[in-house]
Amino acid sequence: MKTPHILIIRFSAIGDVAMLVPVVSSLAKQYPNVRITVLSRPFARPFFENLADNVGFMGADLKDEYKGLSGLNALYRRLQAKHFTHVADMHGVLRSHYLRLRFMLSNYKVEHIDKHRKEKRALLNEDKTNFHQLSTSFRNYADVLERLGYYITPEFKSIFGEGRGNLRLLPPEIGEKKSFTKWIGIAPFAAHKGKIYPLDKMEQVVQMIIKAHPNCRIFLFHGRGEEAQKMKEWQEKYPQVTSASSMLKDMSQELILMSHLNAMISMDSGNMHLASLVACPVVSIWGATHRYAGFLGWNQSVDNVVELDLKCRPCSIYGNIPCQYGNYKCLNEITPENVFNHVEKVII
Repeated sequence: MKTPHILIIRFSAIGDVAMLVPVVSSLAKQYPNVRITVLSRPFARPFFENLADNVGFMGADLKDEYKGLSGLNALYRRLQAKHFTHVADMHGVLRSHYLRLRFMLSNYKVEHIDKHRKEKRALLNEDKTNFHQLSTSFRNYADVLERLGYYITPEFKSIFGEGRGNLRLLPPEIGEKKSFTKWIGIAPFAAHKGKIYPLDKMEQVVQMIIKAHPNCRIFLFHGRGEEAQKMKEWQEKYPQVTSASSMLKDMSQELILMSHLNAMISMDSGNMHLASLVACPVVSIWGATHRYAGFLGWNQSVDNVVELDLKCRPCSIYGNIPCQYGNYKCLNEITPENVFNHVEKVII
């Protein structure tokens, strides 16, 4: 009998791919005789390459090597050579639709994700008649596997198992963590303005943490360009602050560092999900978006969510819609004291 081999497709974004990890890990553990291959963009390799012996990873550069229709056809031929028995489309976009169709026409067993778009749109109604927790991304992924015949109980702690990443693999400037020192991560940026806590208020949070914990270390996680420049200013201003993203060479190193943090302060962003994959508690700040849409990080407590109860909130599922009032009250009226108090509850 042929060994089952499941192809799982999820190309982007970083947070959505990260949320796939607990589901794939649970599948691998509960079905050790099943082979699993995750197809995603190359950035996702650190999530899966050491996850389990029966989990493999295939990177696909859709902007270059597999660009356009001819590129997708080439990718399909490469995939077909792997002789998969099941295909799980966890993305549900045009590219994955096309690949899914090719597999269906070749009589593969194929299932795809239900994103519950109608229910998500209902969350945006100001009358709040349908305002409740929706199915999470983790559940939506697991449902695809169930329709393929693989029922799982999600069980996952960290990509490092019961331990943490090896700090000796990081630049020597990071050093060893002292038992009396609190390490706190801050990821103050997100893809859209409606998800970014004002930087002047976040700097006040930094000042409060340093005042309460003079021996702490604060590690900043951010992108390049203007983000990096602003974080460099904070690093130069506060001796306790280190720009981790400027020092570390890749996401693998960031995950190692995150596994040693006492807490991460993050927006509704990819860094919330990265920290979640290494069992780091996250104080997450939510503005235009809402956790009810199903995107809260794996095993994160709702008690650590910082948000305001406003009639106009949420106004967007992904945070990409400009504030209708122009003032982003949902973020600007969250006080630094509120954020700091949530952090204190986590690290003490």
